[in-house]
Parts: sequence; C-alpha cells; structure tokens
Amino acid sequence: MTKRQAPSRDELSEPMNKNPKNSPLLWNFHRPHKPWESSHLKVETIKCLRNLSAYRAPKLSGHLPRSRRAAVLVALFIGRGGDLYVILSRRSDALRTYPGDTSLPGGKTENYDHSLENAARREAFEEIGLPLDKSKVPLLCSLEPFLSGNHMLVTPVVVLVLDKSLRPFLNAREVHSIFSHPLYGFLTTLHIREPEPLHKDDDGLSPAYQSTFQDTQKSGSSSSDDVSKEEVQHLSKSYHTFRDITWHNRPVRMHSFLTGREFQGVKPITGLTSAILIRVAQIGYNRDTEFEVNAPGQLSLEDRIAVALFENDVLRKACQNENIDMKEWKKRKRIKDQVKRCEYDK
Repeated sequence: MTKRQAPSRDELSEPMNKNPKNSPLLWNFHRPHKPWESSHLKVETIKCLRNLSAYRAPKLSGHLPRSRRAAVLVALFIGRGGDLYVILSRRSDALRTYPGDTSLPGGKTENYDHSLENAARREAFEEIGLPLDKSKVPLLCSLEPFLSGNHMLVTPVVVLVLDKSLRPFLNAREVHSIFSHPLYGFLTTLHIREPEPLHKDDDGLSPAYQSTFQDTQKSGSSSSDDVSKEEVQHLSKSYHTFRDITWHNRPVRMHSFLTGREFQGVKPITGLTSAILIRVAQIGYNRDTEFEVNAPGQLSLEDRIAVALFENDVLRKACQNENIDMKEWKKRKRIKDQVKRCEYDK
C-alpha cells in the first residue's frame, strides 16, 4: 500500500473564496477516519457523521467581501448514549453585543487567518479552550455562509471532538458558561431531556469530559439528580417557537429552542445560532424538520445574501472597497427585479 504523504501548509489552508470541491486533499486529510466504528454509537449517529463528512457546500454566485467574513465552530461530540451533542456557550453579560445570549464559539476573521476553518478554530480556542489539534478535533465539513443581524457573512465549520480527556478553559471576558444540546433536537418540536452527567465511567468515556461539556460554568461543573420545580415549569412551555419578521420588505422566519436551563439564566437558542444548527441537523440526519423552516415567500439563503450585498450600506461599501465584481450576483434570477438601483448599476 502506498503511504500517503502529509499535505503541505498551503494545501491545508482553504482560501476564503475558494470552492472546497477544488481542494479534495484538504477535506480527505482532515476528516476523521471512520470515528463511527465504536460499538456504543447509534445507527442514526453513524449515518449523521457520514452525511456531514460527505457534505460539500454549494458554490456561491460570486465572491464575498473578506472584511465582512466570520466563522463559527459547530463542535459535536458523542454522548454516553451514543447520540450527538453540540457545544454551546452562554456569552458573558459584560459583552457589548448580544450579552448573555446562547451562541456558538466564533467571530470575525483576522488578517492572519489562512482560512475560515482556521478562524473558527482560533476563536473556539480563545473562548472555550478547544484544542487547535486537528487530530483531536477533526473537520467534518463547512457549510454555506449565513447572513447575521450585524451584517456579517458567517460560515459554520463543523468538527467532531474525539479527545475524551479534554477540559474546557473559559475566557471569562467572553464566556459565562458552556453546555451541550442534542443535535437531533433541532429537527423536533418536542422537549428532548438531556441525560444526566456521568457519575461513573460506565461506557469508557471520561466522566470529566462528559459532564464538563454538558454543563460547565466559570467556577466548574455542577449537576443535580433532582428535578426542580423550575424544571417542571420549564417542561410545560413550548420547546420550539418561531416568529416571522420583515427583512428588506421580505419575510424571514426566526426560530427559538429552549435549552432546559432557562431557570438558570440561560437564554433559548435563537436567531443565527438556531438557523445554523437546524441546517447542520438537516444535513446530518437527512430528515425534514417537524416544523416549517421558512416563512411563506422567504428567499433562499443565497438570494438573501445577494439582496444584502446590494441593499445594505455596510456590505455594499465593503464590496466597493474590495473591488468585488458584482455581475454574477446580479444574475441571480430570484432577485433580478428586486435589487434597488445602486452604484453597481450602469
């Protein structure tokens, strides 16, 4: 058997505007080699990991302004029951933007970030101490960019945490606490009660690893075997809700999922975070949601980006400053008659 050579540094770095389909070596090298071969995994988990590992984000109509790019890390891990969980954080109350919100680790790309993947990994390391070592946290896939409320173009990077001995190290200036949520929960309208943190090593997973990612605050981990009155009241509320808002005279549906920790001050999973995790769950489990994801008449994600590039002052100026050719974005059929007159029209 021919021994595979390690890729060079250039091969490992995905350019911001390069289609991942053109970099097979990047994807094949960093993706985990059958992490689903463990006997304690469920069939649904195995299929989910395979689907995510095989996913390729569709090529966009044109380039995006680098100055408005950001990335978040969707860090998955396998729980003691063989299900997949995603690591979420409660943002610090001292932050100027979105204080106390439930979010994914991530942030704006910097000039020294060689790729969107590197940006997402760097931010996760800075915020919650997730290792940069790709052998411990290998890449599954990267999704298409999402449009955030603060005019950023956010690319979700999906990884799988394999190292069972990891302990989070929280940046108190940015993160109040972290916890986990079942990935499948973003496809359903019903409460999914999370299993209690481990109190013994009953399936080979480190108890510290499992309980830490299920509920970790700055002061450490805590759990209770008793169901409190607050939890009972929480279970009487609707796990999934949504509201339709108007965005550039167009409808957009915003989803919200309860975390089960609202009585501890943790906010529901909403907005961009919920939209990203719905998409990850759809790709992974290859199933429809139990609810309508989009509002009637809602534009596709790429069409919304195209509209924003023309109608949003921040994004339009960013495209101007970076001399981005907008011809291909203009060709988007869904927005051809909707884009307002602007400096790009001739």
